[in-house]
Formats: sequence, structure tokens, C-alpha cells
Amino acid sequence: MSERLKHLVSPLFIFFLVLLIINDFFLKAVFHNTFTGKLSDFSGLFIFPIFWSAIFPKQKLTVFISTAVLFVFWKSEYSSVIIQFMKPYFGIGRTVDLSDLIALPMILLAWFYTKRRAQQSVNPALMTRLSTYFSAAVAIFSFCATSQQRYIQSFDQPQYVLLKDPTIQHLNFDDELEFHKSDSLLVVKINYLSTSRPERNDDYNKNQSIKTLDLAILHRLADSASLVSPGKITLLTVNTEEGSDSLRFNGGRLDGRFIRTKGGKTIIEGFYKMGLEDSTWIIRDTISADKVIKTFVNGETINIKHYSHDKLQSSSNINTRADTIFNIYLQLVILVLCLAGICYLLYRNYRRAIPDHFKLKLLWRLLLCFISPLLVWLFYVGIMLLLMNYSQDIFETLATIIFIFITVCPLMFVIVFLIKIRRPIDILWYSLLFALAASIWATYLTLGALSQ
Repeated sequence: MSERLKHLVSPLFIFFLVLLIINDFFLKAVFHNTFTGKLSDFSGLFIFPIFWSAIFPKQKLTVFISTAVLFVFWKSEYSSVIIQFMKPYFGIGRTVDLSDLIALPMILLAWFYTKRRAQQSVNPALMTRLSTYFSAAVAIFSFCATSQQRYIQSFDQPQYVLLKDPTIQHLNFDDELEFHKSDSLLVVKINYLSTSRPERNDDYNKNQSIKTLDLAILHRLADSASLVSPGKITLLTVNTEEGSDSLRFNGGRLDGRFIRTKGGKTIIEGFYKMGLEDSTWIIRDTISADKVIKTFVNGETINIKHYSHDKLQSSSNINTRADTIFNIYLQLVILVLCLAGICYLLYRNYRRAIPDHFKLKLLWRLLLCFISPLLVWLFYVGIMLLLMNYSQDIFETLATIIFIFITVCPLMFVIVFLIKIRRPIDILWYSLLFALAASIWATYLTLGALSQ
């Protein structure tokens, strides 16, 4: 194996790679402090230039210089325009913190590390080669990885429903629901709902819950309360820990102007249309002169503006479900083009190498067929994380691994024993090819679920 590839399975590279993954998936979620944030920068700046200089050895100096320049640019405010442009399509984000630049010496350390003779962490030679591709797949996975959070349906704007004739004995739902009695009426404030994980955590999904919110709460109570007839207008004021809420109900649903006051100051005001936010909402800070103005269309946020002392600080456009569907179509086009590009590379390698091929003993060919599905799965997860389309639980993850194994393993037998691998790098290209195919299929299914 060439010296450049041996660095991908060297002890120090693997150490920082494992450290990066542990930090991103565990330490950040548990501690979420400055140290864990810097740890990712130090680890990433070591493995990133080594990885890409191994892929593009003739551009090694360019890779290292570009890594430093791009890191400085990424951590500055100047990258905000690019991030805002790419955010609807890819799961990227960063915090502007110039103190992160203290990690830049790691690039210099990586440069000198590649100058020395790499010590292989595994043997024999073929196992080292396979370990290299595995390490490369894990590296790409770690570059794309972000923490996945458990879903509960929360409500940024207050949500209430109105019921009548309550004879409820036990009003105990922890902090999920709050109850306020008013004569023969029961006002239920919904702080959040524990629901099954949706395909997308967006306003469109939230609106689906709100459309039947009074029926859902009535079902949860499972008591003798009943619905308020539609068309009956009820005006109420409810005092909560957050403030005094002035409510207007049409039947059992919020409909009309909403105002929350605290300490004689209006802190939230907006409009509802049968439970859905409508038009413009203003949320004021209780202490400072800051405020946020949100614009809604059919209950979906389309714009958020932040003001300080009536001076605009920032403005963000938010994707609606229709925008998300359009972006997924665009992602499918990109994935298909990448798939076509990999097919071309494999075809070119095949034509150039005929009649020669990469010779392997029977044992190693069998081993390759059984290991390659794991590489495919790692590539697949990395791609889906990058596309913001990975939110599988443990059972779905196991099902995906099994599906990829029973699909890829037979195909690799055909490739290894019949078509024959022409060049060692084709192992990586075939793994990426199958990962892209799996990503296209999963994205297509997501598109179908969101379009329903």
C-alpha cells in the first residue's frame, strides 16, 4: 500500500477520528461546553487535511492550505451568506467564534505527521487496505454527523382549547397540559404533546396536530367533558406563570386576537385562525427592548425578524412544507448526478484495466463481500445526515443495516467473482455507488411521505 493511504490507518489518525465521533455524538450532548466545542475543531483539523490529501495526493499542499483558509473563513461572519444559501439543502451550521482559531496549529501537526513514515495499525497488507477504506468511510461519516434529538411536539406560540361541562376528578398531566376552570368551561393550555416521530419537524406537521387539537385533548382526558359548538364566541382571560393571556375562542378553538401581558407590558400579540397562527406575531423581551416579529401563512412561519430598539438585527426566511418538497426534488437530482459520475469512474477504470484486474485470494474476496455492506451503510448515513434526512431510531437503523447487507452482499459477490474489481480504489467507488442508490431510494420515500 502507498505511504499516503497508510496514514488513514495509522494510530494517531484513528485516535483523532474516534475522538471526533465520540465528542460529536456523546460528549457534546452531555456537557455542551467550550471544551467539547474546541475538541471537535482540534480533532477535525488534524484528520480532515490528511484524509483529503490521501484522496488527492498530487494536491497535498493545496489541500492543507485550503483547509486553513476555509476554516478561518468558516469561523468568520463572512461565511454567513453562503450558509444561509445552503441551509435549505444541506444540514450545515456553525457558531461565529474566532477563539476556535487556536486549533489551527493542528493543521501544521498533520503536515509534519504526513512527512514521517506511517506506522500501520493493522496487518497483513490486504487487511490494511480494507481497513483504509473502512477508515475513510468512517471519516466521511464523522464529517457529516450531527446529534439527533428525540421529538416531542412543542408550540412556540401558546396553544389552548376550550371544553365544557367538565366533571374531571384528576387533572394531572405533569407539565404537558395545564387546566384552568371557568364556571362550566375548562380551558386547557397545551405546552407540548408526546407524539410519534413525524417525517419532518416543521410547522406543517405542527398544523396537522392543531387541526384536531380539541378532539385529541378530549380523548386524552377520557372523562365527561364535551366539545364547545363551533360558532360560539367565548372571550376569556387566563393567568399563567408566563403572564396573563387574553383569549378569543370560536367553539373550542383559538380564533382571533391573542394578547399576553406581564407586569403591565404586552409581551406577545398575534392572531389565530381556528387554532393556526395567522398574519404577523410580535414577541417582546420582558427585560430589554428586543423583539421578534414572525410572519405566518396558513400556520407556517415564512419569515422571522429580530429587532433591538426598533433596529433590524437579522431577518431569516423559513421553508414551508412546499419549499421543503422542492428542495428534496433538487437533492434527488444532485444524488442522481453523483450516481452517474461514480458509474462513469467505474466504467473508465474497467475499460482502462482490461484484461488485468485486482487479484485477491479466495478468503480475501469472501471477506470483502461481507465487509463492504458496512462501508455502504456508513456512507449512506453520512449522505443522509448531510441532506438533513436522517432521523432513524435504533430499530429502523438495524432494519436499514439488514436491508443493505442482504442487498449489497450478493451484488458484491457478482462484482468480485464475475465482473472483477479492476483497481483497488474501485472498492471505495462501489461502496459509494450503493450508498448513493440507497440514499436516492430513502429520499424518494421521504418525498412520498411529505407529499401526502
